[in-house]
Amino acid sequence: MTVDEGVPERNRVHAELAHATPVSSRVMASWQRSEDYGIPLDAVEPVFTGTEDLGSLFFQCGNEVLTDLHRTLADEPVSLMLTDADGVVLSRLSGDRGLLRALDDVHLAPGFAYSERMVGTNGLGLALADRVPTLVRADQHYAQSLCSFTCAAVPILEPESGRLEGSVNLTTWSRTSSELLLALARSAASNTTALMMARSHGRHPRRTPRGQIFRVEVPRLEPGSGTLHDLSPEWNAAVRTAQTAMSSARVVAAIGEPGSGRATALAQAARHAFPRDRILSAAAPAPTDVSTWLGLWTPEVGKDHTAVIVRDVDMLPGWVAERLRDLVARDPHPDAFPFAVTAERFADIPPALAELVDTVVSVPTLRDRPDDITALARHIARRVRGRDVEFTPAARRALRGFDWPGNVDQLTRVVGDCAGRADVIDIGALPPEILAGSTRHLSRIEAFERGEIVRVLSDGTPTMAQAARELGMSRATLYRKVSQYDIGLARGR
Repeated sequence: MTVDEGVPERNRVHAELAHATPVSSRVMASWQRSEDYGIPLDAVEPVFTGTEDLGSLFFQCGNEVLTDLHRTLADEPVSLMLTDADGVVLSRLSGDRGLLRALDDVHLAPGFAYSERMVGTNGLGLALADRVPTLVRADQHYAQSLCSFTCAAVPILEPESGRLEGSVNLTTWSRTSSELLLALARSAASNTTALMMARSHGRHPRRTPRGQIFRVEVPRLEPGSGTLHDLSPEWNAAVRTAQTAMSSARVVAAIGEPGSGRATALAQAARHAFPRDRILSAAAPAPTDVSTWLGLWTPEVGKDHTAVIVRDVDMLPGWVAERLRDLVARDPHPDAFPFAVTAERFADIPPALAELVDTVVSVPTLRDRPDDITALARHIARRVRGRDVEFTPAARRALRGFDWPGNVDQLTRVVGDCAGRADVIDIGALPPEILAGSTRHLSRIEAFERGEIVRVLSDGTPTMAQAARELGMSRATLYRKVSQYDIGLARGR
């Protein structure tokens, strides 16, 4: 293979580097992925997600190990970081103020996501992508703004399940000797894993981290990108209404239940109305992150070819809503930038923003558009697996028969988990609560019981006697519960 194979064609800087010095195939593959993701060469655009819950066993053990190591390296020009599995920096320690300022300039700081998909080739991003210890030196980074650093990172796996928890990352100046950097990162990761193992008994599972506070989307293709167009008339009507309003420079509010796809509808509308614009999507932050959140993305408001969507504005403090109103109202000319918000109810939108809204779009819940469930499930599974995943007829019926109180967000979690464990999604792969179907009039225990009965009766079509034995009840009791829960039976049982 020639040196140029696998190197992004437009990236002449990286091509010259590959000729001048040996570059591993992993780094070259990462460069190619970075180009495919559309990462800019001159600067990084990391996502700010805010601070995750820091009570997990992984964070406590990792932070303790890095704190001890920091005492030894306090006078050295090195920064010690702990990240989660998505590359979000959870903590950062360094005694070198100059290095800290430089890291702040590229947003390599707590709360920012530094995955390969977000900022291109970098130490911690490549370590998480490949799940192996990684050293990325100087101009091996994809973005030129990172070329003044050398980064060593080691992924950390949960000792018992093998689940990726995050990484230990050590960063120093590129001019500083990096011979021991990866060895130190390996040692810190090993000590973290050992400490997690020693303290793992009796601990609760990690809580789900908070979602993104903002991201910037530009009109580019990337692996797994794309959206569905052939959905229900109810969904398409909501998108068309928002698109028409945005095209006329009207401020739009998408109203509906959380997880129903309010921001997605607005983003699709903006992409149709302004196909060449980038979309800046921001969600209400935790109270402790408000100042950082405002300073991070509001300077982009009003720039050319930028559509702005602010999600969950009903969660914003009043003074923040007033700040946003002033930013939007300062540019009242007819070609004003597209601006839209989401909330559960219009009445809950802060008055400062409500007065700006020209058009209200009601986004239907997933249970009100059951024809979308199968199409969305296939789309979600394809994004997880990178190819089409088959759903059996029984699984499709179960998905369509469920109420989905968490809407598309819940469907995404359920299908994503199933697609990661099976090549064909059958009814046995679905959680019991999904098999319970409509649960509006059932208690949680009843819904679980109904789901278990459906699962057993659908698994290989057993006889009622066999199903009763597996469920630990008499056949008469099973028949009574089948009638009570209105469970349909195949003939011959």
